[in-house]
Amino acid sequence: MKILIVDDDPHIRDVVRFALEQANFDVDEAADGKQGLDLFDPAVHQLIVLDVMMPEMDGTEVCRKIRAEAATPIIFLSSRDDEIDKVLGLELGADDYIAKPFSPRELVARVKAMMRRLELDGGGKAPADDAEIMEHGELKLDRTSFEAFWGDHAIELTKTEFMMVWGMMRYPTKVYSREALMRLAYDDHNVVVSDRTIDSHVRHIRKKFEAIDAAPIETVHGVGYRLAKAVDG
Repeated sequence: MKILIVDDDPHIRDVVRFALEQANFDVDEAADGKQGLDLFDPAVHQLIVLDVMMPEMDGTEVCRKIRAEAATPIIFLSSRDDEIDKVLGLELGADDYIAKPFSPRELVARVKAMMRRLELDGGGKAPADDAEIMEHGELKLDRTSFEAFWGDHAIELTKTEFMMVWGMMRYPTKVYSREALMRLAYDDHNVVVSDRTIDSHVRHIRKKFEAIDAAPIETVHGVGYRLAKAVDG
């Protein structure tokens, strides 16, 4: 597995590559967003270090396109450190955000922390697309029957609610923006619904689980939602 560096500044690429190789990571490089997207392979690259401001295609657009097909962790690099930029980056699906100028040591520490989380989650790999049953602690979903269970309790979810939770279970530590949840919930990806509609779906899901004192979905303020940490009953 490799780390993909995407940055139009050759000096930054050199610094990042050297720091990561000194930490025993294998590295691929791309000089702009389009090249990075062409080079990216979810079966090869375990993490992406992605610059925000680039020619051809900026980092936010690269992130959007990658998130449409993979949940590979992304660490944004940006010369801007405004809170609004950090929130935007996380809402787009980035997993971390580092402002330039940055310490190579800090970058390596962030990468290692991300890798440790991937190892705890079984390598960060999602279940196969043809999986029929998924479990996360006491939460169990059966896609053949659209049945949901919390321990021995059956939970009646609508198809939209079921698909939203099913999608979240594929990458249970990922924080999902409302836009990402919309893509999980609707078969037709041309459908556009409001943030309020997504919040309403989440609220209904929570109410159904709260009836049995369960709370499978957490709010990440300013970003979106994620599954609560799995705790076996």
